[in-house]
This record gives sequence, structure tokens and C-alpha cells, in this order.
Amino acid sequence: MGQTSSAEAFRPLVAALTGAGVSTDSGLRDYRGPQGLWRDDPANQRLVTIDSYLADPEIRARSWQLRLRTGVLQVQPNAAHRAFAAYERTGLPLRVLTQNVDGLHQLGGVSPRKVLELHGTARRTECTRCHARGDMAEALDRVRAGEADPPCTVCGGVLKSATVYFGEHLNPQVLGEARAIAAACDVLLAVGTTLQVHPAAGLVDVALAGGARVIVVNADPTPYDSVAAEVIREPIGTSVPALLRRLAKEADVEWPESPGAPE
Repeated sequence: MGQTSSAEAFRPLVAALTGAGVSTDSGLRDYRGPQGLWRDDPANQRLVTIDSYLADPEIRARSWQLRLRTGVLQVQPNAAHRAFAAYERTGLPLRVLTQNVDGLHQLGGVSPRKVLELHGTARRTECTRCHARGDMAEALDRVRAGEADPPCTVCGGVLKSATVYFGEHLNPQVLGEARAIAAACDVLLAVGTTLQVHPAAGLVDVALAGGARVIVVNADPTPYDSVAAEVIREPIGTSVPALLRRLAKEADVEWPESPGAPE
């Protein structure tokens, strides 16, 4: 935990655990909300379940078509993403631990080195055989050109997005770093996440054990609401910028009004 000295004001380390709700204002659907992909069609979960994906070419073909329809490579950051970038520009310590795979925190201006993508990235592909990685845009171009299930160009193996599917484990190095950040943070913001998917949701427990102040920002109740210091139900696009401004004010730091990339 951070310490206050007489010579320097307290500069709390804020860790933001973000989920799909952060990106809904950018046009991406969440998964478990009232309009979520899993509510819309529970069978959609099979498209990102590793055993089903590897076993069934039809599942893979449907998965590639879903990637085309969701347009993850075309979406743009929204006010919440930009607010995290503005908070970083104040100079206050910030780390983003995101369950999202859309890359919008980085596109919104947060330094890539300060973002941990717990569930990987949909902007890259990965071969399930040789683990070669490539650009998702190139794979989607192949799908548009008529390849229903484009194989790896290196070894011919099954290609998938470089994300963690159901049935796969999170990268232990990434998870270990996330736990270390959660243990060290002074404030943990759980934003746009149902806090139902573990081990990511368990980062709240780690933060609480370290004495962190936990603030939940989510439209629906979460299992951690009762232990949070504060629960915010307002829309994320307006509540997150207001919350981050308030945290900056608590640290006696001026909010940056002009756009710009972090150093």
C-alpha cells in the first residue's frame, strides 16, 4: 500500500478491473447482460469453448462469421476509455486489468505497458498447433475472400483468436502480475464486470486482503457489492469520468482538460 510523507502528497495506486460493460458504449455487446450474446443465444458460448471449437469445423465457421459481424477491429474508444487515459495523464499511478479483448483501452490512450489483457486480444490470431501469431485483420480478409475456416499459414493448424476460450487457462505470468498489482493497489475499481468469471473476479478478493478500497461500477448487482466501499449504478460513460475526476481531486491533482497521449 502507498505511504504518505510530509514532503509528498499521497499518490494512490488505482487498479481498474474492467469488463465488457466498459465497451458497450462503443457498440460492442456484453455477454451476460440483458442484451448479451449469451442471453441472445446460449449456444454462442460453444463458439468460444475450446473443445467445441477444435472438434467442429462448423463451429469454427460460425465463429469466424461472428467475428466479422461484431466488427471488433472497427469500433472506437468511448468516454470511459478516454477517461482512464486522462487519469493516467495526471501522473497518478494507474494500472488497467481488463477482461476485455478489444484493445480499446490502448486505443483510447492508456499506455500499453499499463494494460494487462487477462483474456488475451481479439486483434491477433493464434495457431492451436504451432502457436504462431498473426494479425486478425489478415485472417478476416481471408474469410471475406471465401475461406470459411482459414487455417494457420505456417503449419496448417486450426486458427483461433488470441483470446482465452472457455476450457483454457489464463496465462500464468499475466495472472501473476495482475494479482501482484491487485495486492499492492490502494483503490480497485471494478467497472463493467459482473465479477462472476474467475480467476479474474478473484482479484477483488486479493485487493480486499491488501486493504484496498473497492468501488464497483456496474449496472447490475455483483457478488462483491456487499463488501465494496462504494457501488455506482449510473451509466459507465458518465460515471467513470466523474469518478476518476473525483479520485484525482482527492489526490489534489488537476484534471487534464486538453487531449494528448500519455508519456
